[in-house]
Amino acid sequence: MKKRIRKNDLIFLGILAALVLVIYIVMTVGTGRGGEAEDARVEITVDGEVYGVYPLHTDTEISILREGETANVLVIKDGQAKMREADCPDRLCVHQRAISKTSETIVCLPNRVVVTVVGGRESEIDSIAK
Repeated sequence: MKKRIRKNDLIFLGILAALVLVIYIVMTVGTGRGGEAEDARVEITVDGEVYGVYPLHTDTEISILREGETANVLVIKDGQAKMREADCPDRLCVHQRAISKTSETIVCLPNRVVVTVVGGRESEIDSIAK
């Protein structure tokens, strides 16, 4: 005995497929740049103490002071943080790439400045390197 697919069966399957598609879109867009980008922030520490926490979604320029003088300048623009200036001799922190994903850091060792992204998108790169 053969069962035939009826019109109501096709309508039910179409509605089910559409529902699955909507759920998939909501889950991927909801966890993408839109939701987490608002929560992403950079935490700046100087000498191991928190200097400040700044949102990544707000473009700003932060002067990091040490002993009353500007030691570093961090720029937050387009959801990324980049060290623009440093008064240290090697200026390695200025040559590091911009950061935007959780646990990415910029370090200025001579000035003891560490900038870390917290609460942002996860990096696609595994934390274990070979």
